[in-house]
Amino acid sequence: MSIRRVLLLGSTGSIGCTTLRVMEELKESHRLCGLAAGRNSARLADQIREWEPDGVAVSDPAAAKEIDGLFPNREFALRQGPDAAASMVEALEADVVLSGITGAAGLGSSLATIRGGKDLALANKESMVLAGPVLEREAERHGARIIPVDSEHSAIFQCLQGHPASAVRRVFLTASGGPFRESTAQELEQVTPEQALKHPTWNMGAKITVDSATLMNKALEVIEARWLFHLDPDQIQVVVHPQSIVHSMVEFQDGSILAQMGVPDMAVPIRYALSYPGRSSTRDDYFDLTRFRTLTFEEPDLDRFPGLGLGFEAARRGGTAGAVVNAANEVAVDLFLKGKLPFVRIPQLVKSTLEQVPHVDDPTIEEILLADRTAREEALACRC
Repeated sequence: MSIRRVLLLGSTGSIGCTTLRVMEELKESHRLCGLAAGRNSARLADQIREWEPDGVAVSDPAAAKEIDGLFPNREFALRQGPDAAASMVEALEADVVLSGITGAAGLGSSLATIRGGKDLALANKESMVLAGPVLEREAERHGARIIPVDSEHSAIFQCLQGHPASAVRRVFLTASGGPFRESTAQELEQVTPEQALKHPTWNMGAKITVDSATLMNKALEVIEARWLFHLDPDQIQVVVHPQSIVHSMVEFQDGSILAQMGVPDMAVPIRYALSYPGRSSTRDDYFDLTRFRTLTFEEPDLDRFPGLGLGFEAARRGGTAGAVVNAANEVAVDLFLKGKLPFVRIPQLVKSTLEQVPHVDDPTIEEILLADRTAREEALACRC
C-alpha cells in the first residue's frame, strides 16, 4: 500500500489540530510532510517535534524567528512570510494539501496546490468565495481535485457521489443557528464578543464562531456551494438545524432526498477528505442515533440575521461580489472582537461595502485581489 503524503496548512488552528488528531489514526497509510502556521510558534514547535516534517512555513516574521532559534540544527526547510505556505506547496511533493487557513490569506496556497496538480482538501471556504470559477478552471486544467472539508459541503459532496449535476433539484445547507437563534432584535444589539464566542455545538476558532453567530458563515457557504457544485443560487436553501446532526442534504429531481448525518466533529469530514475516494476506519465511538430523539428544522430569520441574505445576493451577482463580502466581513469581525463595532453592525458594514466597491463580472485573479484590498479599505473607512 502506498503512503499518502499530506501537507497541512493552518496547523495550529482548530482545523489543523483536529487534522493531526485524525492523522494519528492514519499513520499506517498517510505521512505528514509539511506544516504551515501563522503566529503560534509554541504550538507549532510541539508539532514539529512530534511529526518531523520535511518543510515548515510560518507567515509571521516574529514567529518564524522563534522557530529558527528553537531548531538551529533543523533538518526541515523553513520558509517565512505571507507567501511561505504557497512556496512550500510548490516545493514539496504531496498527494493532498489540507488547507485550514482562515480568511482570504488561504487563496494563494489554494491556487499553488491546484496548479501543482495536487488534491486540495479545502477547509478554507474563502478561497472558493473569492475565486470559485478560477479555482474550478485551474483544477480541470491541471488534473487536481477539490475536496470540501466544511461539514456542510462535505455532506453535499458525499451525497452527490455517483449522481450527475443534472439530477439535482436543490441542496439544503444546514445551520446550527448559533448562540443567538432565539434572541430578540433588542438583545442582539447588546451582544458582547464573549457571548458570541460561546457556540452551542461546534468548537471552532474565534472568527468562524462569530460568523456562525451572525449567520455570515452560512452566507459564505452559499457562495461556496454555488461554485463548488455548479448550482444556480435558487437551488440552494438554508435551514436552521440546532442539533447539528444532519450536516446537509441534497434533493434530486425524482423527489428523493439524501442526507449526511453524524456527530458534530470536524474529524469526520477531515478523515473523509484525507482518505477520498476511500473511507478510513476510526477509533471514535459509533454514532448512537437513539440519543437524538428529535431533529428539528426551521426557516432562518433574515430580519434578525440579514448577513445571510448578502450571501445569496453575492452568489447571484458572481464576479468580485464574493471577494467584497468576505473582505468586509473579515474587517467587521475583527473590529467587533476588538470592541470597536457593535454586533448588529457587522452585516450592515458588509452591505454598505458591497454597495460601494465597483463590481467586475468575470475577474482575473489580480482583479479579485484588488477587490479584496479595496473592500477592506472601504470597510474601515465607513465603519462609523
